[in-house]
Amino acid sequence: MKKIQIDIPLILPEVADEKDQCVKRLISRLQNEKGLEEVHIVDKPDSGVPQLCFHYDPDVISLQHVRALAEQTGADIIEKYGHKLIEVEGIRHTRHARQIEQSLNHLNGILQAAVSASGMIGLEYETAKIGEVQIREFLRKEGLTILATEVAVDRYLQKTTDRKGVSEEKTAEHAHAHEGLLGKNTELYFSLICGALLGLGFGLSFVEAVPSWVSLALYIGAYFFGGFFTAKEAIETVIKGGFEIDFLMLVAAIGAAILGEWAEGALLLFLFSIGHALEHFAMNKARKSIAALAELAPKTALLKKNGKTEEVDISALSIGDTIVVKPNSKIAADGIVVNGKSTVNQAPITGESVPVDKVAVENPEEDWSQEDDIKDENRVFSGTINGNNTLEIKVIKEAKDSTLSRLVKLVNEAQTQKSPTQRFTDKFEKYFVPAVLGLVVILNFAFLVIDESFSESFYRAMAVLVAASPCALAISTPSAVLSGVARAAKSGVLIKGGRPLEDLGVLTALAFDKTGTLTEGKPKLTEVVALDGVTEEELLKIAVAVENLSDHPLAKAVVRDGKERLKGVQVPEAKDLEAVLGKGIKTSLDNNKIYIGNLDLFESLDDKKPEKNTEEKVKSLEAGGNTTMLIRRNTEYIGIIALMDTPRPEAKNTLKQLKKIGIKRMIMLTGDNQKVADAVAQEIGLTDAWGSLLPEEKVEAIQKLLQKESKVAMVGDGVNDAPAMANSTVGIAMGAAGSDVALETADIALMADKLETLPFAIGLSRKAKTIIKQNLWVSLGIVALLIPLTISGIATIGPAVLIHEGSTLLVVFNALRLLAYKP
Repeated sequence: MKKIQIDIPLILPEVADEKDQCVKRLISRLQNEKGLEEVHIVDKPDSGVPQLCFHYDPDVISLQHVRALAEQTGADIIEKYGHKLIEVEGIRHTRHARQIEQSLNHLNGILQAAVSASGMIGLEYETAKIGEVQIREFLRKEGLTILATEVAVDRYLQKTTDRKGVSEEKTAEHAHAHEGLLGKNTELYFSLICGALLGLGFGLSFVEAVPSWVSLALYIGAYFFGGFFTAKEAIETVIKGGFEIDFLMLVAAIGAAILGEWAEGALLLFLFSIGHALEHFAMNKARKSIAALAELAPKTALLKKNGKTEEVDISALSIGDTIVVKPNSKIAADGIVVNGKSTVNQAPITGESVPVDKVAVENPEEDWSQEDDIKDENRVFSGTINGNNTLEIKVIKEAKDSTLSRLVKLVNEAQTQKSPTQRFTDKFEKYFVPAVLGLVVILNFAFLVIDESFSESFYRAMAVLVAASPCALAISTPSAVLSGVARAAKSGVLIKGGRPLEDLGVLTALAFDKTGTLTEGKPKLTEVVALDGVTEEELLKIAVAVENLSDHPLAKAVVRDGKERLKGVQVPEAKDLEAVLGKGIKTSLDNNKIYIGNLDLFESLDDKKPEKNTEEKVKSLEAGGNTTMLIRRNTEYIGIIALMDTPRPEAKNTLKQLKKIGIKRMIMLTGDNQKVADAVAQEIGLTDAWGSLLPEEKVEAIQKLLQKESKVAMVGDGVNDAPAMANSTVGIAMGAAGSDVALETADIALMADKLETLPFAIGLSRKAKTIIKQNLWVSLGIVALLIPLTISGIATIGPAVLIHEGSTLLVVFNALRLLAYKP
């Protein structure tokens, strides 16, 4: 397993010594992250700046993720290390992708390269040793066309690119892309020409009047067209000192020709080349599903300036600009509504099927770009679709930083992250291919042991070459991962690669944060209990009048929900507010003294205590998870109001669905007291509730769960729960569309703030896991079946290649079923 070590300057404000407790906590936090083997401080006398040294496994965690973690926790990765995501055209299949990946990994300065057959290349490199120009040049030499490049720039170093220059370069590269004789589908056309020549040659071989050399010439032509790309890749691989499946196929075809079996060799090349072409076509289908995300955002926007509107490129929009969005058109930027009222279809970003009502904010002049907590009714996202009314939107993120841009980037990165199964198959092939070559060499000399000619032994060896080529194995996992990630993105679920996709499917337990995840995240008025002849309406009027003077979150909840219940009834005005910290408030209302607070307020007030049954009612409500307020007018106790952070309406049904699909334990981890935790757990159907937990205790709780359950996911908002997420098997963030931190820290991000998308994500993952297993059984099973059949002579080259290519296409199209997955 490859390990990488990098040193990063340590920048911790107000920390004088690297042995400080803050540094120790920082290292402790980082070492909990999956893929980080060791994190420690290294003294650098020459620079005078202590270095934070990371030892990490690039198969598990990317440099980009290390960068994000370091910066979030107090270190800075300067421009010494770069992360680049490049989209290319010209990768024909998974084996070709692996060949390019190996070549890139041998370049000086490349720390880690990951290449997907979908055309996405992820690079981590040292900027002092290799730059963008050298990388581009290398990829061009490999025959690839660069479609798009994204460069991660250090937060302190902003770079700009001349847009005209980029446009001209792309045009030149696209011209290079179509240099094939018959355009970008040359490989497919060549294989079809090969098939036509083979069929014609085979047909003419039965016509006595036609000389035999005509069929031979047609077969040779078929060899050329069917073997062109196979030979090209085989030669390139051999020159670099490697052996690939293409090489094995080429050897088998040449062997058939040496034996005079031209028709069989041409059939082998035809089926192999058509298989490659169809595989490429099928993988492109999944790739296009992901590429469709990038097409969601419009290219231009209507910018409103000085009362006039003009059409501008979205890259020209700045934070604070106002854009006009006409009815039934796409929204061009992330922003807040400053004028107008409409419904917006957010499905392209969040997967929500029902359009969301949008209204203008009360204070449009405020700088909303720095605001984290923006109401869903005011916020809009780039790529979403406006309803029937015109909206004016204030831009809060530039195009390159929009939620859609980040989503596209993260989905593209996910394509380059290998799953555990894919790493296993890659390792398996590394040893399997040389073993097959060894077996073939031995079989060539079978004539020395058994009674047969050399040509018969050689033919059998060629048939074994075809049978043993693990093409289906190479494509089985990446095709399923690509399809799964694409399908999830379409429904507003971001899955960051093969590992979380596979892990999510084998979860046995889910841990949930309470506030904002299982509950609404804001208190609601749940009970109004009127005492001693006072009506509920009168009690509410008094409560609303008094609480209207306070800025406390509970007071605001009483006012909001109380007015809702009073339905337009006139509320009197209270005055002379006096707050008693942690206990309640005192005011004057209509010449009466009003007291609202907890039991402690009245214990210290005077001798007039509440009756025993009133106290019992208060304690009963508190035992149910409510926050209670006792209300007294002068010396008379007139009522009780109770508030609670209520469970989400969908929580109970969602947990029921999760139980139905086999999640054994569902645990709530919360900082609230145990009584509140138990009340919420009982109401929505959790198996466990652990209350009064500090953030570090949540981490301990996850570690404790992992000892009992093999796989545990942590579901939260991605901000306060980041340490617990890092320690879980899979970290799942909700409402990620409105949170940059959630997008960065989670393994899986539910773009909408909807708990009900969780069963879909788990169901999709399980389907993906099932398909990966099916593909592995098919690919390995076919190889295990064909090898003994060809060794024994039961199967010849023709049937072997037919079954071989059939299995490759079968696993690809089986994986594509994920694109149509429905829960």
